[in-house]
Amino acid sequence: MTNALLKTRKSREIVPERVEKVLIRGTNWIGDVIMSLPAVSSVRCTFPRARIAVLAKPWVADIYRACPDVDDVIVFQSPGIHDGISGKIRLAGELQKERFDLALLLQNAIEAALIAWHARIPLRGGYNSDCRGFLLTNSVHRTRAIRRVHQIDYYLEMVGALGLTTAGKNIHIIPGDDARSAAEKILAGHGIQKGETLIGVAPGASYGPAKMWFPERFAAVADRLDDDFSARVILFGSAGDRERTERMQRHSVHSLIDLAGATSLKEAIALIARCNLFISNDSGLMHLAGALGVPLVAIFGSTNPTTTSPPGKRSIVIHKDTHCSPCLKKECPTDFRCMDLIQVDDVYDAAEKLLVP
Repeated sequence: MTNALLKTRKSREIVPERVEKVLIRGTNWIGDVIMSLPAVSSVRCTFPRARIAVLAKPWVADIYRACPDVDDVIVFQSPGIHDGISGKIRLAGELQKERFDLALLLQNAIEAALIAWHARIPLRGGYNSDCRGFLLTNSVHRTRAIRRVHQIDYYLEMVGALGLTTAGKNIHIIPGDDARSAAEKILAGHGIQKGETLIGVAPGASYGPAKMWFPERFAAVADRLDDDFSARVILFGSAGDRERTERMQRHSVHSLIDLAGATSLKEAIALIARCNLFISNDSGLMHLAGALGVPLVAIFGSTNPTTTSPPGKRSIVIHKDTHCSPCLKKECPTDFRCMDLIQVDDVYDAAEKLLVP
């Protein structure tokens, strides 16, 4: 993949020496944030002395705060004070006071371009998606080819087409000391000692049930790992995943530590970083574990591992080819064969490979 597949309309040249403050409009979902972080590193590489701020929704802000390439995080409070047209105008006014030299829009919506334009940021770069090209001073044509590549490359190609130095695909996330301290307190509260083998499991996924493997099979894998490796199993997810984590516990012989909906994202980052292994559906937490370098077993059904496989050098993707997958649907309209074909042994064997030195 090269920038030859992209066309860029530049009405103003981006000169790194003249850029002192950069605003990045971040993406809105955990997985997308993780896959866009190499592009954020490219911004830092191109503007090493600039002040780099990210405009982010509250539920992903802690990921950007854990990224050492970011100096400031500005919270886009919607829902909240930035709701509606008046709220967006208020936000643009707040950004205008910061006197940014350049806005880079990783989010694809026209709203991001309207806010940057209304904030009078002189240089505005991003994909021409959502009919917003006329609002950008430096517009990158989003081709069919670029929409078929891995999402990490999707964002890297955009900043490369804008003339920035690309910094490679490494992802930088470092849990803060306060998050690590909070994580240790949570673990101690569940009787977990330092040195114990910890396995994280994320049986949910916010997109829909077509992305979710069966809770009873997750439970069977967890039980075998507890038996064979004396592992403590921690369940991760949002409050909306509690039904699935509770089903896991009902099908498990051993006691599981259910933290779904019980931690902040900042705490979850530090807790996942403490795991010796992570097992997950295709979800934001899957991408987070891969970005943290945690050995990972990633289960794919309706979604496409070609474009959204997890980062990390020790990640194993479990996916069964079927004529209807990837369908990218939220709910399976047939017999859920893409997930049904994935057996307990498939996931356990991958986990064993990652746990045994």
